[in-house]
Amino acid sequence: MGLLLGVGMWLAAHFFPTLRYSFPFGRTIALVLTLGGILVAILGVISFRRARTTVNPLDPSASTTLVIAGIYRLTRNPMYLGILLVLLGWAVHLGHLLAFLLAMALIPLMNRLQIIPEERALTAKFGPAFAAYLAQVRRWL
Repeated sequence: MGLLLGVGMWLAAHFFPTLRYSFPFGRTIALVLTLGGILVAILGVISFRRARTTVNPLDPSASTTLVIAGIYRLTRNPMYLGILLVLLGWAVHLGHLLAFLLAMALIPLMNRLQIIPEERALTAKFGPAFAAYLAQVRRWL
């Protein structure tokens, strides 16, 4: 989904040039967002690997361990947050209003299409432990 949005952002910037804007220090901001997003996503993967559970988002019922340590103490979805940060970096780099709006579209799309079904599956699998985690850690930040 992130890749599709990224391509859509580029197309929007290409076909609607009148909606461009610029940030002071835009290249630096874009770089920091992108590198930060990559780091956050990698930390999520590392936490899953350490717990020896699946990182496959298409089958959350295959999870063998509830991961609540590391980056997961700060966000329940670091991999998706990482994608969002990379898309925001791309939007800043493109300097385009529609690109920024498309990047932000990741939040409701991921919530509805991926995160809510994952949360249902994890609630069924881990019960009260996952419910307690939901109450303690925010979905995004």
